[in-house]
Amino acid sequence: MLDNQPRGTICIEDLEIGMVRSLSKVITDQDIEMFAEVSTDRNPVHLDDDYAQDTIFEGRIAHGMLTAGLVSAVIGEQLPGHGTVYLGQNLKFLAPVRPGDMVLAEVEVMDIDHSKRRVKLDTRCLVNGKKVLMGEANVLAPSRKFD
Repeated sequence: MLDNQPRGTICIEDLEIGMVRSLSKVITDQDIEMFAEVSTDRNPVHLDDDYAQDTIFEGRIAHGMLTAGLVSAVIGEQLPGHGTVYLGQNLKFLAPVRPGDMVLAEVEVMDIDHSKRRVKLDTRCLVNGKKVLMGEANVLAPSRKFD
């Protein structure tokens, strides 16, 4: 993975609207196979070249939630980072991610409620500059006062 920032924690006291963090990862056949194993989602559109060729995708695609997991990695490792608690996430899948694609997962601070330690984040994934996933996350951010 290629991160643009070090792993760790940004406490709510230091967050600012507009802050962005990201990571890039090439989705491999092994990633897809491991995700299928862990999730038990063995849909052949992800695993079987012959089957997938006859679908609307005309080839294998990664699990959508594998791609979404990269957003979780940015939230849990960078923004806000360690100690963050996911409260909710909505997602819209816009285009398939294929084995070999380099996915850029980005998270941006949209709103901060300091009194409740709540942060609203814009979440997105891109392949070659094209959005393949978009959504919004709500998290409980770590605080120097409590952690």
